[in-house]
Amino acid sequence: MEVLTAYKAEKLLSKYVNVSRSTLTHTSEEALAFARYPAALKLISPQALHKTEVKGVRFVHNKQDLIQQYSELLKIATEKNIHVEGILVQDYKEGSQVFVGIKKDPTFGHVIGLGMGGILVEEFKDVQWRTCPIKEKDFNSMLENLKFKNIIKGTRGEQNNLNELRKTLIKLSELPKKYPHLQEMDVNPLILNHKFAVVVDARMVFE
Repeated sequence: MEVLTAYKAEKLLSKYVNVSRSTLTHTSEEALAFARYPAALKLISPQALHKTEVKGVRFVHNKQDLIQQYSELLKIATEKNIHVEGILVQDYKEGSQVFVGIKKDPTFGHVIGLGMGGILVEEFKDVQWRTCPIKEKDFNSMLENLKFKNIIKGTRGEQNNLNELRKTLIKLSELPKKYPHLQEMDVNPLILNHKFAVVVDARMVFE
């Protein structure tokens, strides 16, 4: 089994869908040279696939902020004895958090899921699944059957770009054709707003 951490998974996905600009760094100097503010810093390690559980995600708004939080992330890794591949520096994106997942079901083969993203995916378990690959009508039924569809569609009077979400979901649903050994994929979250749908965190598992 091969597990792709966020950096490697996002690099693979960027061939097919919109992924937030990022780079893997090993020093705060490298991070400073790349960062555009606001930015996200993420601890990348096979031992910390769920980064929020180890407080491995930080948002920074200026250089001083970045230097301090970069140091904090390395300190966490040392304290928890986590092997670090690097610190991912990523452009921060604002919008609704959406979950997109793929899993290999023993009965149906590869299925793709759509639901509320962020920590809410575990809280509400509001996810619709369909067999890969999907078409537009499948996407429409997935969205309409979600309890929290209105949050994905857009809040505070601003309509999210559902066309971009649909295109992204359809493209991701075709991945198992290219990668039949894909066992599992979590995109959480995909950020959706009135302009775009963009992957900001991902994990992939191959048989």
